[in-house]
Amino acid sequence: MNSRPSRNLALELVRVTEAAALSAGRFMGRGQKEAADAAAVDAMRLVLNSIEMDAVVVIGEGEKDDAPMLFNGEKLGTGEPPAVDLAVDPIDGTRPLANGFVNSIATVAIAPRGSMYDPGPFMYMHKIAVGPEAVGMIDIMAPVDVNLSRIARIKDMHVKDLTVVILDRPRHQDLIRDVRACGARIRLIPDGDVAGAMMTCWPDAGVDVLMGVGGTPEGVLAACALRGMGGEIQGKLYARSEDEMQKGIALGYNFQKVITMDDLVSSEDVYFAATGITDGSLLDGVHYYSHGARTESIVIRGTTGTVREIVSRHNFTRLNPISQIEY
Repeated sequence: MNSRPSRNLALELVRVTEAAALSAGRFMGRGQKEAADAAAVDAMRLVLNSIEMDAVVVIGEGEKDDAPMLFNGEKLGTGEPPAVDLAVDPIDGTRPLANGFVNSIATVAIAPRGSMYDPGPFMYMHKIAVGPEAVGMIDIMAPVDVNLSRIARIKDMHVKDLTVVILDRPRHQDLIRDVRACGARIRLIPDGDVAGAMMTCWPDAGVDVLMGVGGTPEGVLAACALRGMGGEIQGKLYARSEDEMQKGIALGYNFQKVITMDDLVSSEDVYFAATGITDGSLLDGVHYYSHGARTESIVIRGTTGTVREIVSRHNFTRLNPISQIEY
């Protein structure tokens, strides 16, 4: 059958993440988290509003940490079809960026209206994510040793060969103890579990599974990326206190329910883009040079499973005179 190629919105979204990365990259190591976030948000909003789409923000990062944000319910784009849900994290890894550490990226995803998970006020969730080889082998309700054994078996590896990515947080002391008891290797990351989940699907990243509690918005973004990359993520809402647990139960949330990939994003017609801000295992960060910069991005289309790596060189001499934002 012959059919015309359809519009690939991911190739338009990469301009959004490039703009955010170029703006936020100036703040690497300067200790100014909110200023970096504000620069990335302003750049994202500017470019998103130039895209022909009727988008509503379902996942807006700022509410979790009182940072500058693209807020939930905000309408973006030109207002023309298609009608889409929008998930954004202008900087996945604000602390690594502010401190000059690795693995800070700018991310954005869209999917058909009504297909993205809305976590309400609950901003954290348990997660487990794997790449294509281990799809169908994980169970977030199972003990750590069971999941690691299953992953190792399907990948024809020993558990001691596996690498587990975990956010470096006090809440993960028991998880780290359990992973160590199994003999698996651990890569602790300060922030950035969207990149952590994506690394499970990236052959050269050397990561087999992501485990632990991270942001619910990041979980939705990771699910959008893994849709196209062929991986899998499962989640379970996490209450930070007994009061938060009771509030959630009163609102009808089930903290024991397994949140599947289909719950997080129910359509395969999803588009995702990410651009590196600081160097990392997944992407190079923004590299500035005289009158310009180099960026590296990943662009994913869920329907076709196409994953593109895009390296761009930006000419500030030509860009700044016509841009509303000075890069």
